[in-house]
Amino acid sequence: MACVEPGTSWTCDVYPVERALRLCDALNVSPATAAILVRRGYADVQAARAFLSGTPRSDPQELPGAPEGAALLLRHVRAGSRIVVFGDYDVDGVCSTAMMVRALRSLGAEPGWRLPSRQEGYGLSLDMVRELADAGTGLLVTVDCGVASTAEVQLAGELGMEVLVTDHHRPADTLPACPIVHPGLGEGPSSELCAAGVVLKLSEVLRGLAGRPSGEEDLELAGLATVCDMVPLHGENRRIAREGMEELRRTRRPGLRALMEVAGLDAADADARAAAFRLGPRLNAAGRLQRADAALELLLTEDADRAAEVARELDGLNLDRRETEQRILHAADAECADQMSAAAIVVAGEGWHPGVVGIVASRLVERYRRPCVVIGLDGESGRGSGRGISAYDLHAGLAAASDGLLRFGGHRMAAGLEVRADQVGRLRRTLAAHAGELLAPADLLRVQHVDAVVPGGALGLDLAEELERLGPFGSGNPEPVLMVPSARIEHVTAMGEERKHARFSLVGGGSRVRGVAFRTSQSALSAAGAQPQHVAIGLERNRWNGAVEARVVLRSLSPAKAGPVRELGRDDFWHELHSEMDREPSAWWDLADRGPARRQVRDRRHEGFAGVAGDLLTSGDTALVVVADAQRRRTSLESLVAGLSPDGLAVASWSAIAADTAGIGGPYSHLVALDPPPVEHGVDLLAATPGPGAVHLAWGAAECEFARAHWRAQLDLRPSMTELWRALTASNGGSLEGDAFATALRGGGAYPRGGALCGRLLRVLGELGLVSYQRAERSCQVTGAARTDLALSPAYRAYAARLRDSHAYLSVAGQPLAEPARASVG
Repeated sequence: MACVEPGTSWTCDVYPVERALRLCDALNVSPATAAILVRRGYADVQAARAFLSGTPRSDPQELPGAPEGAALLLRHVRAGSRIVVFGDYDVDGVCSTAMMVRALRSLGAEPGWRLPSRQEGYGLSLDMVRELADAGTGLLVTVDCGVASTAEVQLAGELGMEVLVTDHHRPADTLPACPIVHPGLGEGPSSELCAAGVVLKLSEVLRGLAGRPSGEEDLELAGLATVCDMVPLHGENRRIAREGMEELRRTRRPGLRALMEVAGLDAADADARAAAFRLGPRLNAAGRLQRADAALELLLTEDADRAAEVARELDGLNLDRRETEQRILHAADAECADQMSAAAIVVAGEGWHPGVVGIVASRLVERYRRPCVVIGLDGESGRGSGRGISAYDLHAGLAAASDGLLRFGGHRMAAGLEVRADQVGRLRRTLAAHAGELLAPADLLRVQHVDAVVPGGALGLDLAEELERLGPFGSGNPEPVLMVPSARIEHVTAMGEERKHARFSLVGGGSRVRGVAFRTSQSALSAAGAQPQHVAIGLERNRWNGAVEARVVLRSLSPAKAGPVRELGRDDFWHELHSEMDREPSAWWDLADRGPARRQVRDRRHEGFAGVAGDLLTSGDTALVVVADAQRRRTSLESLVAGLSPDGLAVASWSAIAADTAGIGGPYSHLVALDPPPVEHGVDLLAATPGPGAVHLAWGAAECEFARAHWRAQLDLRPSMTELWRALTASNGGSLEGDAFATALRGGGAYPRGGALCGRLLRVLGELGLVSYQRAERSCQVTGAARTDLALSPAYRAYAARLRDSHAYLSVAGQPLAEPARASVG
C-alpha cells in the first residue's frame, strides 16, 4: 500500500556490513541483496547460498500422523469403502480437497466430496456427520478442518464411520479421538504447512505405501494454496510455493489455464503475487458468495470447454464480490468512528455478507493499524472474520473473549468466529481490553520497515531480477522494501480508469526510474513530492508492450530530515598556513609511512552517494565521509543523509586525511569517498587507513566536477593572487598585521580562503620578492612591484603541475577502476 501520510515513520534493523560484503564476493550479489539476506538471518555464506538455491524437500514420513493416516486411507481404498473428502470453501480448502480426491482416484477409488457453504459455516457440524453417515460413508477424510471437531468425530464413530483428520489450524486442548495428520502436533521442517501442504505430504506417503512411484503430485495446487493461505513462507513452505509457481507456469491443467486466461495472466508471468491477487480471489469468490463447488469443479475437470465456462463464472462472481466488498467496507468504516481510541475494533452490520467480511477486516487493519473483527449479522447471530497485526495474537484475543462466542478458530493473524447478536458489544469490550493490555501505543502507529537502503543508481533490471531470487514473497518472507534516501518524486500523473492510482518518476543518485503508487491520488503524491523524501519502494520487473523494465512500487514516503555534520581534522588557520608553506610544493602527500593497504576498496561510483552512505549510516556501523571541501559540502550533507543517523555525520577533507597524523579515520568502520581525490593514489591513502571496514568510492560525474572546481581554486593561484595583492597594496603603506592581515588573506564572501591556499599565496609572493612575511608577528610588508612573471616562482610552477595532474585524473575519475588498480588496493 502506498502511504503519503505525514505521520509515517520508518525503521531499519542494524546489521554487520562486513558480513554482507562477504556475501557480495562469495555469491556475486549486490550490496542491497546481501544486506537483505543478512538482516533476515542468512549472514553465513553457506546459509545464504542454501536460501537462494531453495530448501531441500523434507521427508514426508516426518509429518506427524502421515504414516498412520496413509495406512488408514489405503485400507479403505482396498476394501472399496465409500470415502468422502470434507473440505473448506477457501482456496486452501478447495485445493486440498481437489488434491485428496485426485490422490484417491490415482489408487482406483471413487471418492465423494463435500464442501460447506458460507451459510453453513466453517468446519464439520453434527448435522453434516449424520448426513454423511446416512449416505453410507465408511471413511470421512477432513482437509483444512477437523482438529477441533471432537464432538463431531465422536458422533461419527457412534454412527459407524471412521474419520481421518488432516488439518493445520491451531489444535484445541482436547483432540478428536481418531487418526490426525497435523504439522503442529510435532516438530520438524513441515510444522507450518497449510492444508494443501499437508495433503501433498500425505499423498506422497500414501502412494509410496501403495507401491506407486514416489514424488509430489499436484505441486502447483499446493503452491497456490500455500501462497494464498498466508502461511509463513520459509523452510518447506517456501520450497512448496517456489516449486509450485514453477509448475503453475507450465501446467496443462485445463482449469488453471482457463483461470489464468480470464484473469488476463500470461502463464509465463504466474508468480506468488499473481497467485495471491489474481488467481486466489477468483477461486475464493465462489465460496464467498455462493458455494465453493464451482471452484472445486474447475480444479478437477479435464474438459477444457467446461473449464472455460466455470472460469468465466468465477470471474463474474469475483466482480460481484468486489462490489459487495466496497459497499460493506463503506458501512464498516463508518462504524469505526467511535472506536478510534480502542486498541482493537469490532464492527457488525445486518446483512453484511459473511463471504467478504474477512477482506473488509483486512482493509480496516490496513487503514487503522489495529486488530479488526467484522461480523455479518443474520437475525439473532452473526458470523465474522478478524485480521490481526504482527504485534498481537488475534486467536489469543478471541480465546480471552470466548465466553461470549458460539465458536471460533484460526491463528495469530486471522480467525473466524460465530457470535450471538446480543454478545457483539461484550466481544468489542473484551477484545479491546485484551489488546489494550498487550499493545503499546507505538504498536498502533504506521511504521514502514525497510530491508535495505539503496542508492537510486542501483534501481535497475539487474537488481529487480536478483531480488526475485529471494522469493516467493508472502507471510514470513515479505517482499523486500528498499529505501532511497533524499529522492524526489517527479512527473506525477493519474493512472487507472477511476484515476485512483498514480504514475511518477523517482529521481535519486543522478538516476531516474519509473514508478507506480497504488491507491494514492495524483494530487496527494504531487504535494508530498514537493520536497526531498526518503522513499520506501518495492522493485519489480515490469513487462509492457513486449519490453521488460525495472519499475518501483511506492510503499511510503517520509520527509528527509536534517542532521548535524561534524568536520574532523580541520587545523587552526595559522597552523594550516604555516604547514603548507613548509610542505614540498610538488608533492601531494607522502605514502611512505602509511603502510600497506588495510581496507578493501568497493567501487560504487555512479550508484548515488545518498544511498551508499545511507546504507552504512543505518547499519549500526560508523562511517566517515571524505570530501574535497568540507565547508562547502556541509549544508548539503546536513539535509541529504546526516538525519539518517541519530549521531549525525562525520566528514573530513582529502587534505585533512593527507595531513592526518592523529589517525582521524581509524575509529570509523567505513570510509566513504563522496568526492574523488585529486590524484589516483588518493584511493591508496584511504585504503592504508587503519580500521575494520571498507573504503566505498561513491562519487559520480557531478562530484568529479565539484572536485575539479575545488582544486582549480586551490592550485590555479592567479585569481586569488590578484585579489590578495589588491588588498595588501590598498593598506597603509603596504603593511598589515594581526586581524587586518588575516582578513586580507582570507578575503570576503561566504567561503573565505583557507589556511592552505593562503600559505601557497604567501610562498609564491615571497619567492617573487613581492612581500616579506614575518611568521612570529603574523605581519606582512609589500616589498616590490606587482608586474612580474608568476612562473618565475618554483612553487607556482609546482602548484600548476599539480593542477595539471589533478585535471588529468579527474577527467577520467568517473570511469570504472581497472582490475589491477582494484587488486592493488584490495
